[in-house]
Amino acid sequence: MEPQAEPDDPRVLRVAGIRKTFPGVVALDGVDFDLRAGEVHVLLGENGAGKSTLIKILSGAHRPDAGRIMLDGAPVRLSGPRDAERLGIATIYQELAQVPELSVAENLFLGRPPRRLGFVDRRRMEADAARLLDRVGVPVDPRARMRDLGIAHRQLVEIARALGRDARVLIMDEPTAALTGAEVDRLFHRVRALRANGVAVVFITHHLEEIAAIGDRVTVLRDGRSVTQVPAHTDRDTLVRLMVGRAIEQQYPRASSAPDRPGRPLLSVAGLTRAGSFHDVSFEVRAGEVVALAGLVGAGRTEVVRAVFGADPYDAGSVTVLGRRLPPHDVGAALRAGIGLVPEDRKGQGLLLDASVADNLGLVTLRGVTRAGLVDRAAQRTAATRVADRLAIRTVGLDHPVRTLSGGNQQKVVIGKWLLAESGVLILDEPTRGIDVAAKVEIYRLVNELTAAGRAVLMVSSDLPEVLGMSDRVLVMAQGRIAGELDAREATQDAVMALAVGATTAHSPTDSADPANTATPANTAIPANPADRAHPADADRANPTEPARPGEPTKPRGPGNATEPDKATRTSEATKATRPKATNKTNKTSKNNKTDKKGDSDGR
Repeated sequence: MEPQAEPDDPRVLRVAGIRKTFPGVVALDGVDFDLRAGEVHVLLGENGAGKSTLIKILSGAHRPDAGRIMLDGAPVRLSGPRDAERLGIATIYQELAQVPELSVAENLFLGRPPRRLGFVDRRRMEADAARLLDRVGVPVDPRARMRDLGIAHRQLVEIARALGRDARVLIMDEPTAALTGAEVDRLFHRVRALRANGVAVVFITHHLEEIAAIGDRVTVLRDGRSVTQVPAHTDRDTLVRLMVGRAIEQQYPRASSAPDRPGRPLLSVAGLTRAGSFHDVSFEVRAGEVVALAGLVGAGRTEVVRAVFGADPYDAGSVTVLGRRLPPHDVGAALRAGIGLVPEDRKGQGLLLDASVADNLGLVTLRGVTRAGLVDRAAQRTAATRVADRLAIRTVGLDHPVRTLSGGNQQKVVIGKWLLAESGVLILDEPTRGIDVAAKVEIYRLVNELTAAGRAVLMVSSDLPEVLGMSDRVLVMAQGRIAGELDAREATQDAVMALAVGATTAHSPTDSADPANTATPANTAIPANPADRAHPADADRANPTEPARPGEPTKPRGPGNATEPDKATRTSEATKATRPKATNKTNKTSKNNKTDKKGDSDGR
């Protein structure tokens, strides 16, 4: 599939026949890719397709085993990141390479500060930083600490740093994964300005609705090979089929328990309060159901679920499991009671990156396979193998470090350890952020399996189609409180947004257990046997939430295109603001017209 050169070749960058192997796996196998000045070229593929490996080769972090890299038609050899920077290639990784304790100006000129008489010229550095920030429209004081900036501003600072190095090629690895709809719009505005100025942009995203909004062309990778190249306006179904090699008939395959016969309450939260974070939060999660916790960024959702899990303290209220009250700020008690948490920051809080896949899968159940202080490694490995097979975790071997897995497979490992623990209540905080559409469907089907077995799922998500498509009830938080509860069968994105911004008041949340009626603290585990539950089913600190700007509500991610005509994309004109403008063209649906937010190497 190598592109043919033309007499006046507009391509600023071209790679041909790139191959890269790691122990036991071929990450890239003959990849061809080209990039023109003044375009946004989207790199699309499943987790593990080889995207991360390719951009690390282009940024000088990895050396290819075979193939050619050409810049302006001339072969180049990238021996390291400095070579790439010298040639005008800048990369913005999903995990931003910044020093939080340094100022914005110091981060912009990290490793190359301006000097005068042998000393760092701070006045010049801050003046130059101000000019760079103004160029990308970042209203930030160069003297501000990087840690005090929100994720959207930190992304723009990275763009400013790239421009400060006279970048001609800008590689952006999932820059919108942790952004809200409004922040995505602002980022796209800056990217379009860069494109207009002739900068060539490589853009990686798992949000398919963003492709037409920002892209010009799309190169699809699958299993380490470049499959094809298509226009950015290619329809979603075609992109999915090219990416995964098959059609996905149902994007949100929720197999709900009988909604009119809810099981017994497994988790009850009553009056949960922590000053400055959340106030008087009450709800129940019953056997066999998925309850979604929706709301704007900064509404307090992550803070609430971390408090429920015992990771963070709270000032008042109670958390009960099967009527037994749990002591506050006690993760051990939550674990023994059968609560599991898949955190928002899987790498920072959900995994030990340098430990093996098997060791990560066995973290929660380590005590259970320990006898007289010795770990039964054989039993642990047997259990890990069983879960890895069940979740179809793609890995060279269970003994390999988990950091070598792609983002979707890392997320499966985080979930897998709670499957081994047989958690009765599983809390999922942004479970599909940064993973591809096929991996999302696999996780959704796993959720169905859990609820079909009589377990309960509490899901925090900023993806509104996911909220409506995969839940039975929706609790909407606003400013640290439960603003209302909606039946997912009848809920619309308009209704969720109205509650999230405080436009209306829905009926009160589900009655929660009265703290006065709860028993004394006890290590009461949720029964693993579905027969022990009524009505079984028929069929970090995490990444900190980011406050909205004063006077400007921060918007959750809104409508994506789906293939299944279901409740997931019930929208109207009012929800256009939740995603980039291009989504408006493909998702002008309503309740009566239903149509269907990474390791060292993606391929390792």
